[in-house]
Amino acid sequence: MTRRTRRNHSPAFKAKVALAAVKGDATLAELAKRFDVHPNQIATWKEQLVASASSAFGGDAKAEPAVDLKTLHAKIGELRLPNDFLEGARSSRWDC
Repeated sequence: MTRRTRRNHSPAFKAKVALAAVKGDATLAELAKRFDVHPNQIATWKEQLVASASSAFGGDAKAEPAVDLKTLHAKIGELRLPNDFLEGARSSRWDC
């Protein structure tokens, strides 16, 4: 018995199979035979389609949080002050 080589399916093919599964006109076994894909793979693609269907219409549009530059500059200044202080202490200590 020879094993089949690993196949990579295009997103269009996956969508076609998943939509056929969502329609429910045929069983997973019938779809598996028609598209030559394992039934578990069809079920996985169907779940992915159902889970991400709202993003097709902009439902999951994640907005970037607004960045407050003043706060970031203040934080940089706070962190730089101890570094400058420590740098001065290190250089005077090692001057021999």
